[in-house]
Amino acid sequence: MPNDPRRPSQPAIPFDVEILANPTQDELRALAFEHAPFCLRTAMGSLDKIARNKARMARYTYVIDRGTWTGGYSHKTIEPEKAQALIDAQAAYVRAKGKLIAIEGYVGLGPRAMPVQWLYTLEGANIAGMQQVLAFPREAVETDAERAEPFRPALRLVYTPDFRPDMPGGQAIVVDLDHFVTYVMGPDYFGESKKGALRMLAAWVYANGGLLMHAGAKEIRHGGDDRLTMGILGLSGTGKTTTTFSKQGDAALPIQDDMIAIWPKGEISVTENGCFAKTFGLAEQTEPVIYRGTMSPSSWLENVYLDETGRPAFSKTTLSPTDVARLREILVGTGAPAENVDAYVAGKVQIEDVMEGTVPKDGWDFVCWTENGRSIIPLSALDEAADLEDLPPLRSLGILNRDEGPDAATPGIVRFVSPEQAAGYLMLGETSKTSAAGKERGKTRSPFTQPFFPYAHKLQARRFSELAATFPSDIVMWMMNTGFVGGDARAVEAGEALKVKIRHSSAMLEALIAGRIQWKRDPDFGYEIVDADHPANAALVEAVGAEILEPRRFFEARGRMEIYRDWVRRMKAERAAFLRDFGVDEAIVAAVVPS
Repeated sequence: MPNDPRRPSQPAIPFDVEILANPTQDELRALAFEHAPFCLRTAMGSLDKIARNKARMARYTYVIDRGTWTGGYSHKTIEPEKAQALIDAQAAYVRAKGKLIAIEGYVGLGPRAMPVQWLYTLEGANIAGMQQVLAFPREAVETDAERAEPFRPALRLVYTPDFRPDMPGGQAIVVDLDHFVTYVMGPDYFGESKKGALRMLAAWVYANGGLLMHAGAKEIRHGGDDRLTMGILGLSGTGKTTTTFSKQGDAALPIQDDMIAIWPKGEISVTENGCFAKTFGLAEQTEPVIYRGTMSPSSWLENVYLDETGRPAFSKTTLSPTDVARLREILVGTGAPAENVDAYVAGKVQIEDVMEGTVPKDGWDFVCWTENGRSIIPLSALDEAADLEDLPPLRSLGILNRDEGPDAATPGIVRFVSPEQAAGYLMLGETSKTSAAGKERGKTRSPFTQPFFPYAHKLQARRFSELAATFPSDIVMWMMNTGFVGGDARAVEAGEALKVKIRHSSAMLEALIAGRIQWKRDPDFGYEIVDADHPANAALVEAVGAEILEPRRFFEARGRMEIYRDWVRRMKAERAAFLRDFGVDEAIVAAVVPS
């Protein structure tokens, strides 16, 4: 039951087929090259899968509603009879295929670790290999005596990438929270496997008094032997992984890049044994840990552009006719219209003919390579990481807002003045839409940046407020802008905007961690911002710039204060409306939108 805190238990595998139990990574790569379409071998010896899907498909995700949970859902729901018909059709497909790959491992470590069984038909061998990387093996959690017994999963996921159900988009992710099983039909994107288990884990964590958060985490050594955990929330593309793995002197070690659970008194538990990183723009100079991990032969790649030598080109955007000709089979096989591909290769259509600004017209997406390329990296392939068996309590928690556009005015770094204010901004989950969000651009809001929480989102704000009341009194909660001030990349090139660079983010976090910042109250929103005039902040101002730390100065200096004042008015109105739409407590609304 969704509100039952006891650990669930799965019955025996319900398919009379051959089970390939826990193949090695080498075996999974061999299976992927044989059975999964459009897998490329990289120059490093790793595998790069070019998938039909370029992101998770929330619109094709359905929770079975049997009336057992009355608190509301954040996902679409589906009637039990319709769900069962889909599950039965998937089962028939599995029986016809005759084989399943079984990956058995844990989400998390220690007493809160959750045993999971992932089942894939052979065309999902690459997804199985990626999932095995992120799962903790049995030997990391179980005793020798427990490993001598058959594996006892609490959660199960059944994944059939090439079974296309009679549903919108030919895809359906059916979530059974009553029995903790997820059925993935049609998508070929790894994120649906990763998300499937984590969504069920979110339900179990909530039932047990915690909250699963879409957050990276790093261990901070804070003077002497003092250690703390910093949690970092952020939607895809805001820089969560980059921030997690960036260095602040020698004081930081990565813990997790994507998901942690928080519990009373600031206890945290981890979820994954590796890293799921965005690769667009990846460079060794700016992100050395992620770059070297991605280039390791033990990593897996997804939707990463490879040049003719098999080496990743992480900043590839538009494709030339020569590029498209070389990749024709893959592009057509993953959904590009053959007639459009051939017209482009033949020179009958030019790229400027099929673009609307920076976005391709319908049917011409193939001329722009997705910016949502990913690498799945084992923790062992990263240069250094924290000891996941011995984690300090949470004492710093922040959210990343990748602001963008002519009215981008989020300060470089903000300190929240109360748990209510922090809860409000976490509930807003505010940023600008990224490549992972599709073609639409502009501001977006997603409660707690959380695509995994299956229940009504107001429950997240309520639970976070309950947990925050138990946190240590010295916990620091903050927000950081990882995008722009006053524009976008093109405006920066024209000298009309500022970019918040990785080195700026590192400098701001280093100063925050060290407690060196002198703050002042922002007159519009009531949170605290860096006092750029205080002598104690001189080094930070030199490293980052006063106009990033206090964007009001940027707009004042350029005679654009009306844009800034309109941004303030609009943000207050939109934020209040968003929070009230979710039924958030008025004390939280008042903390976010002070009178």
